[in-house]
Amino acid sequence: MTSSADARIGRRCVLGLAASASIIPGLAQAGSGGSEAPLRFGLTPVFLTSDLELLARLQLYLEHRTGLPVILVTRRTYQEITTLLTSGQLDAAWICGYPFVAHRAELRLVAVPLWRAAPLYQSYVIVDRDRTTRDFADLRGDIHACSDPDSNSGFLSTIALLARQGMRPDGFFARSFFTYGHRNVIRAVASGLASSGSVDGYVYEVVAELEPALTARTRVLHRSEWLGFPPIAAPRVPVDERRLSSLTKALLEMNGVPEGQAVLRLLRLDGFAAGEPALFDTIAANVALVAQAG
Repeated sequence: MTSSADARIGRRCVLGLAASASIIPGLAQAGSGGSEAPLRFGLTPVFLTSDLELLARLQLYLEHRTGLPVILVTRRTYQEITTLLTSGQLDAAWICGYPFVAHRAELRLVAVPLWRAAPLYQSYVIVDRDRTTRDFADLRGDIHACSDPDSNSGFLSTIALLARQGMRPDGFFARSFFTYGHRNVIRAVASGLASSGSVDGYVYEVVAELEPALTARTRVLHRSEWLGFPPIAAPRVPVDERRLSSLTKALLEMNGVPEGQAVLRLLRLDGFAAGEPALFDTIAANVALVAQAG
């Protein structure tokens, strides 16, 4: 149960966020004041960006721990954030394993979230709760919802699954479409807009906890192998080495201080670890498989 102190903090965070332009794309130049160059941290739709309290607490935590003004930059698609990152317009970003692998020569790994004590997650294929399908092969002819064309769990993993069986998505599904958000994939399947969908397993489990009435209308038909959790990445040549070092330290120490623990509770994560690029080798293999399949 949330304490009254936490509730007061949460209300203050949300009010502060509403008054700040620093988190609103297009007004990101506002910053947090002062002459210090701000730390610009990007967030893709893999992140649970609909929670204002979470975003506000994250911004405040990073500002307190780095001593820098922090701008959280959000965009609708993975590609937009990846482009900002690789072009040096962001100090770092929470991206997906697919763009990290695709741009490995241009990026460095900063940290990897720990979910259920490991830097791993799965892609889920979900269907309507009452559907009698038993396995993935039964989805032939479906209208299938995907998250984003640059999403590992919301697209690549399913396309790789088909490629391993010698199939292409346009020859297996009747139609597929992108929702540009993992929650939206769940909504599409739950409402009947899609017959099935590919979704981030971490997001699905968090939504199941926060919005059980939504996920209750669906069930998980297929789980992928374990994959490297969506990482925090930075340009290989940092925009500013000192700012990046401060951010890295703040992330790795998040589970050791109360304000960081509050952010992690909202994220349903255990913390952040340094991680190794090899965590994403399975995703890289799927990228190669799909490219070979054409």
